[in-house]
Amino acid sequence: MTEVFKKYFGLLPFLFMGSVTGMAMDTAPDDTHEHLLMYIESLLETGEFEDTGGQDELLERLELLSMHPVNLNRSSMEELRQLFMLNDIQLFNLLQHIETHGRLISIDELQSIEGFDRQTIAAILPFVYLGDTRDRRHFRFENMFRDGEQVLFVRYQQLMEEQKGFSPVNEEELEANPNARYLGSPYRLYTRYRFTWYRNISFGFTAEKDPGEEFFRGSQPYGFDFYSGHLHLQDFGRLKSLSVGDFQAQFGQGLCFWSGMGFGKSTEAIGIKKNAPGLRPYTSVDENNFLRGVGSSVHLGPLNVTAFISSKKRDANILTADAGDGKPVITSLQQSGFHRTPRELEGKHAVNERILGANVSYGHRRIELGLTAYHIHLDAHYNRQLSVYNQFDFSASSHAGMSFDYSFLARNLNLFGEMATDLNLRTAFLNGIMISLDRRLSFALAHRHYNKAYQAPFSAAFGENSRTANENGLYAAVEIRPSRRLRLYAYADHYAFPWMKHRTYMPSRGSDYLIHLEYRPMRGMEFYIRFRSKTGERNTGEAVAIRHLDGLVRRQYRLNAAYPISPSLSMRSRLELVTHSFGTEQQRGVLFYHDVLYRSLGSPFAITLRYALFDTDGYDARIYAYEHDVLYAFSFPFYSDKGIRTYVLVRYRLARPVDLYVRFAQTTYINRNSSGSGLDLVEGNTRSELKAQIRIRF
Repeated sequence: MTEVFKKYFGLLPFLFMGSVTGMAMDTAPDDTHEHLLMYIESLLETGEFEDTGGQDELLERLELLSMHPVNLNRSSMEELRQLFMLNDIQLFNLLQHIETHGRLISIDELQSIEGFDRQTIAAILPFVYLGDTRDRRHFRFENMFRDGEQVLFVRYQQLMEEQKGFSPVNEEELEANPNARYLGSPYRLYTRYRFTWYRNISFGFTAEKDPGEEFFRGSQPYGFDFYSGHLHLQDFGRLKSLSVGDFQAQFGQGLCFWSGMGFGKSTEAIGIKKNAPGLRPYTSVDENNFLRGVGSSVHLGPLNVTAFISSKKRDANILTADAGDGKPVITSLQQSGFHRTPRELEGKHAVNERILGANVSYGHRRIELGLTAYHIHLDAHYNRQLSVYNQFDFSASSHAGMSFDYSFLARNLNLFGEMATDLNLRTAFLNGIMISLDRRLSFALAHRHYNKAYQAPFSAAFGENSRTANENGLYAAVEIRPSRRLRLYAYADHYAFPWMKHRTYMPSRGSDYLIHLEYRPMRGMEFYIRFRSKTGERNTGEAVAIRHLDGLVRRQYRLNAAYPISPSLSMRSRLELVTHSFGTEQQRGVLFYHDVLYRSLGSPFAITLRYALFDTDGYDARIYAYEHDVLYAFSFPFYSDKGIRTYVLVRYRLARPVDLYVRFAQTTYINRNSSGSGLDLVEGNTRSELKAQIRIRF
């Protein structure tokens, strides 16, 4: 690795040379989509990333918020929570300022409110405005389409190199093994239509075909493999919301019921509290983790009552098709959504899942209380193949749970938490506090205790585990703003797992530390350095008679710069080093990339280029890096082995309502002659992907 390190460090002068050149500029491209991407990256990059299919939904929520911004002068606490980049202390201080001093005259006035600085204001700027009166919309069906907005997306995506699953095969081999090849074509096709009338009405549909799935033939005579549709009404008098079709339901802090994606630790270190939206429409392409049915929420004074029912087919691995009572026996619930081979098709829609749920919440100024309950029933016998380490995992045909959540808000303090129990009276607790000690200092503390046998299939609580179970932890975070241009984030998280886990056949413990220092000398220019250290324990790799755990340590060092060259041209550069040690094993990794972004209000073109070099000793030293993609698509790949990755993204505005996107990305490996595995195997040292998308607004 010595020569590699020398090579990358030799690039540092060019990184800072561009920074110095950019110092002459005091403006930067003002592109709302860039704000969205930067915010999402800050949420995702500290975790061990897993694509759950909800990231495009988050992009869409932010995009809709930019199209229908929030009126800071005339919005309630609940309405302001749509700005989920702000915490409740900031929102409370904003409302108190308006109540005491009257409506805001200028956005710059936010700087006089505790918790708001120049960087915070810049982050919310695309999503807010100042109005003198509350918007009063009178819905008339005949004017709905005139005042509403319609968007149609069509996206094509394909890996250019031939994968093993699509290569020719003779009939004898296919007859001997029907799963030796994919049934369908190698491209991914995605289409979506959505109509919105302000934030009050939304309806539309989404359809997707994955690579390898058939299209209008064979197993898919009706075209796409996955269809989703929704109708969502919001804020019609006492009717807070009504969802028909596909939707999500999210309550409390995610311990009891939170369908869809939930974020945990991020560089926004003190933002650990979840602001549950309740019911919202589902527009993503995760084919299993959503609700299908009807849900409604109504205001009854300070009370808000929500109820929902869902019934849908979902994928599962079948052990026996009929247990004698007409019900199948399943061993697990699938998550991938792939139906490319006869074996994968066997599990498609194998079991019916029915869910009943309700939430009652009370809110009055500084106090919010909530009760949530749900019941799940699978129309199958769930006979999961359990072992010692996962013997407490969910494995039953029916399940139920309930929780109580709370939030108390003072001027500079927010206490919050949730206490949950399942059908077997196993409990989970999360309690936290956020404090704004000074205009320049904020602090957060959270304690969690999740019983080793607690079960909540629809949960997404704060924690280190992917499941809300078998974890105790204490998290502390601080945000320091010594000046208008300088900001420091840091957190420390200590956790323990009282029972076994996968590859950890003893109780274990670990820690996670992050320090992030950023400097923004002017608008559009940002420099930051980051250090992160994670420790843990895992089964020893040695063959020994008595099992024991070896320590695992992963450290990341990052240097990042973003700077404008001109009002339409900006640059981004990053150098990241990773070390990974497990017992006597040591791995190292390094990544350097440089981005060029061209955005001009006078040009129909927007172009993003990246050139990346990476060199890692193995998979454990992999490095994740966010990539720009076509609108509402998502790319957050990891860099592993040795090679070069490049991509170019071009957006062309054909006319005001029509945008065309084309993205070409290629990875060239230096030390490999193949990539992927199984039916996804590609012979050769390159992998290239093409995406093309059209968006029509009308």
